[in-house]
Amino acid sequence: MSSMPAVPGEYPVRFSVDYPERRDRLSVLLRPLLIIPIVVLYALLAGDLVAPIALMLLFRRKYQRWWFEWNRELSRFGARVGAYALLLRDEYPSTDEEQSVHLAIDEPDAAQLNRWLPLVKWLLAIPHYLILVVLVLSVVVTTFIAWVAILVTGQYPRGLFEYAVGVGRWCNRVGGYAFLLVTDRYPPFSLK
Repeated sequence: MSSMPAVPGEYPVRFSVDYPERRDRLSVLLRPLLIIPIVVLYALLAGDLVAPIALMLLFRRKYQRWWFEWNRELSRFGARVGAYALLLRDEYPSTDEEQSVHLAIDEPDAAQLNRWLPLVKWLLAIPHYLILVVLVLSVVVTTFIAWVAILVTGQYPRGLFEYAVGVGRWCNRVGGYAFLLVTDRYPPFSLK
């Protein structure tokens, strides 16, 4: 992904959303209805991402390129749907174009990944899940506040926007570690 190149030492899953200067109040007002078809499509596409990868890593010590690309593109699509749902962007989520939601996932080298770790990564991520439950619930509240602010002022408050993007960044890093299995590096406890 050209907009977010890998930097040595940087976490292999990176997420950002461009801040929109102008907002479409009508789209924001109707968002609870407009989101339904794209969420249904995403739910139909998002099957079990973990089991096939874990089995390939465990028994063959491989992470097929096509499987990585499928999971990366599905994750990017999910990030666009999430950004749309959280009012971060007004563009209807594309199934194939990046738009203004950037999710970069470095392709893993299966030979460098621990073949047994996929069996317990989901368990090792429990501390993240506990914190993310609280953060995601607070994002639901701040999104409602942002919804009202956008309808009144036409702007998403910048602090609330950055907070929602930070929680999304954290969720994507945990997803890359525990479910996409693209890294053995434990995700940081950080919104940055």
